[in-house]
Amino acid sequence: MSNPICAACGTWYPEAPASPAACPICEDDRQYVPRGGQQWLTSSELARTYANRLEDDDGVPGIGMVPAFAINQRCCLVETASGTVLWETTSLVTDQAVQAILARGPVKAIAISHPHFYAAMVRWAEALDCPIMLPAADRAWVQCPSSRIRFWEGDRCELAPGLTLIRCGGHFAGSSVLHWQDQCCPEGALFAGDTVQVALDRKRVSAMHSYPNAIPLGPEQISAIASAIVGLRFDRLYGYTWGRNVIANGDRIVAESLAAYLKAIAPG
Repeated sequence: MSNPICAACGTWYPEAPASPAACPICEDDRQYVPRGGQQWLTSSELARTYANRLEDDDGVPGIGMVPAFAINQRCCLVETASGTVLWETTSLVTDQAVQAILARGPVKAIAISHPHFYAAMVRWAEALDCPIMLPAADRAWVQCPSSRIRFWEGDRCELAPGLTLIRCGGHFAGSSVLHWQDQCCPEGALFAGDTVQVALDRKRVSAMHSYPNAIPLGPEQISAIASAIVGLRFDRLYGYTWGRNVIANGDRIVAESLAAYLKAIAPG
């Protein structure tokens, strides 16, 4: 038996003699089933075609996949004064990537912004010997249960001094960001995933119920995201994939972008 892996979103499913009939994450209106229908891969098939990509991404070590796979997110290795956290996961876990990460020191935890990036989170946690921190609000979206998973309640979870998970909602009920500000990063950084998405020009951000299907959020949800982030200091904003980062004035850009969004959908 092997773990079926959804080819469209990259989510791993429990070992089974046959693949599931459908991927609930792709059947949901925030994602999509490709025109050709649902397709599955095994971990062996994935490893034959893809490799892990490890390189710096605007000052933070990144781990992704080559060629691009599924949603094409990359992980960030957030190396703080109090320990290292892996932000997001990919669908491929290689010995090379694990060894490269652990050569920099132990990983304190894995934290993930939302269910589209759960990917191979359990395999990563086993390889790095660490827990997975997920918001309880998204518990129902976990496809591979594991004792490694720790569900946190409420709107904030401090992983370490200067390193805080913040639930913003919007894209998913538990959609979260990771705020980092300590002596290693005094200017502050925000790891946002798709909770707010960095635009291609890297000068603005947006937030959506569904990015591929262009379904917007309403005024209450946008206001809630803005309220959750207000007051945080962060110069840099790291988006969901390679190069989709704001490298200066991140807090101002997020505040101005969300205010402009609200003005457009709820003028006056």
